[in-house]
Amino acid sequence: MTTPSVPSIEQTAGRAAAKAARRRQGHETEAGRRPTWVTYVLLGAVVLISVYPLYYTFLLASSTPAEIAQNPITSPIPGGNLADNLTRIFESDIDLVRAFWNSVVVSTATALAVVFLSTLAGFAFSKLRFRGRAGLLTFVVATMAIPTQLGVVPLFIVMRSMGLTGSLWAVIIPGIASAFGVFWMTQYLQSALPYDLIEAARIDGASTFRIFRAIVLPAARPAAAMLSLFTFIGAWTSYFWPSIVLGSSNPTLPVALQLLQAGFFKDIALIMSGVLISVVPLLALFFILGKQLVAGVMQGAVKG
Repeated sequence: MTTPSVPSIEQTAGRAAAKAARRRQGHETEAGRRPTWVTYVLLGAVVLISVYPLYYTFLLASSTPAEIAQNPITSPIPGGNLADNLTRIFESDIDLVRAFWNSVVVSTATALAVVFLSTLAGFAFSKLRFRGRAGLLTFVVATMAIPTQLGVVPLFIVMRSMGLTGSLWAVIIPGIASAFGVFWMTQYLQSALPYDLIEAARIDGASTFRIFRAIVLPAARPAAAMLSLFTFIGAWTSYFWPSIVLGSSNPTLPVALQLLQAGFFKDIALIMSGVLISVVPLLALFFILGKQLVAGVMQGAVKG
């Protein structure tokens, strides 16, 4: 015997019975899709493997150099020397507060610039018609195959000729354009932004930049949030180019942490304490924005 459909139930028994039938079908579908214990075991194993390096860093940061020298694999119970190691870092010759602030400025400025320019370029490549669009987009994507190290020497010469060596601008300016960001926003806007909205705005007399500001930016918010997070993390952890153009005079946080390894003896506890300082802001940023990013992606999903 076939189960009657929800519309037929509504016609015969009323809306209350139809709502109960929809609720019952929803519970049945949810129960049918409920993951098994194997899924939870696999997810738990992945979480433990991912968290262990950070926890091991915390164990080393809470130990003493003598304890690490005797047994590199420390006890799974944290020691009580974390506060002492952090105090030694802040009392050292390295200006860690300035390095931390430099990383915040560079990462924030780079993320904002990349999101704005990538969204602008993605709008042009996905919705505007101009000659050579496909070839230019292919060229932009192809630049991702070029190693960054090949452009270090000419880039350093350009920054030196502009008088920017040692300045944070020498780190921010080369990072404001991202080929990955352009490709990311182009692919997202191509499917998430219908032409009808753009044509309706043009009929109302809106200019191209107003369409970008009033229609494109709100539609691109979920992808822009993810891109800003990726860009911020990449700029925060970048070491190669800042170590060349900034040096020890005006370092970012990764460069300052490298200075902790100077000398013949490497204090592992001190170094791991610095690594912990650099990781905690990223974890806090993820916990603060994680739910908002997921909610933004779900809200920005294209409905069929």
